[in-house]
Amino acid sequence: MRVLLTGATGFLGERVAAALLAAGHDVVALAREPARAPRGTTPLRGDLLDGESLARAVRGVDAVVHVAALVKRWVRDRTLFDRVNVEASQQLLDLALAAGVPRFLYCSSFMALGPTDGFVGDEDTEHPGDPRNDYERTKLVSDRRMRERQRRGDPVVILYPGVVYGPGRMTDGNILAGAARDLLRGRLPGTIGPGDRRQCLAFVEDVARGFVLALERAAPGSRYVLGGENVTVREALGIMAEAGGVPVPRRAIPYGIARALGRFLRWQAYLTGIEPMLTDEEVEVYRHEWAYSSARAERELGYAITPVREGLSRMVRWLTEEGIVRPRGLRRG
Repeated sequence: MRVLLTGATGFLGERVAAALLAAGHDVVALAREPARAPRGTTPLRGDLLDGESLARAVRGVDAVVHVAALVKRWVRDRTLFDRVNVEASQQLLDLALAAGVPRFLYCSSFMALGPTDGFVGDEDTEHPGDPRNDYERTKLVSDRRMRERQRRGDPVVILYPGVVYGPGRMTDGNILAGAARDLLRGRLPGTIGPGDRRQCLAFVEDVARGFVLALERAAPGSRYVLGGENVTVREALGIMAEAGGVPVPRRAIPYGIARALGRFLRWQAYLTGIEPMLTDEEVEVYRHEWAYSSARAERELGYAITPVREGLSRMVRWLTEEGIVRPRGLRRG
C-alpha cells in the first residue's frame, strides 16, 4: 500500500515508518522539516495545522496512519493541544474520506481509556471523564470523536499504545528512556509517591509492528490496545538499575510535596517560557494505575509482546552504545 504517515519524525512514528517499509509498503512521511523524515520514506512538507498541506498529502494514498500528536507536559498556549490533538485529527480524517482513502488508522492513547486502579483495563474500558492534564483531556476528546466516526461507518481503526519505550529519538514521547538516562547518571532523586502503581509498558518495536498488523488485518471500526507487561514504577526502575549496574533510588517523594513543586515549576514556566521538568498535573497521573491487556490484539492481529526485562535491558544498552550515558557495569539482558 501507499501509506501517508504523520508523526514520522517522532519517537514512535520513526519506528512505525521502519516497520511499514520492512513490510513492503510505500511510506509518504508528512513533516514540517522533510530533511528529518526517516530514510526510505518519501518526504512531503506539511503541517497538521495547515489544511491545504493535508489535502495535498491524502491524494493518491491507500491508507492514512495518523501517529502525530502534541505530547508535552506543558505549553504556554494550552489551546495548541486542542488544535493539534483534536481539530487537526478530525480535519485529516475528513480530507482523507473526501479523497476516497479507504483506511484510516488513528493512534489514540491508553490515557484516553482512563486509569485502572485495582484492575486491568482493555479497549472497552470507559474513561470516567476527569482528565488530569491537557494531553489526557484532548486525547480523550479526540478518541470519543473517532469512536463516533466509527459508529457512523467511517473506516477508522483506533490503536491504544501503552507507555511506549525503547531505543529511539529522545523526545517527550520517550519518557522511560529519559528516566533511564537520569537513573544511570545518578540524577533521579526517587519515585513520585511509593512507586507501587502499575503501568503498561510497551516496547517500541512491538508497537510499530502492531501498527503494520492493524493496517493489514484490522477490520474498520475495530479498536486495539498495543501494550506490554504491567509493572510497577519500582519494578521498572529495578530492572533498569540492574541492567545499568547502578543502585535503585530508595527515596519516595510524597505526592503532596511533588505536587507543590510541580505547581511552582508550572507557574515558573509561564514566566520563563521554558518547559518545566515536572508539573502538578503530571503528579496526579502518577497517583493512578494504567494497566491494560493486549489480549484482543494478540488474538486477532497476532500482536506479540517483548518481555519487559528484555526490552528495558536493551534500552539501557542502547543508551550507553549511543553515548547518551557512560557504561557502568552493564549486564546483558
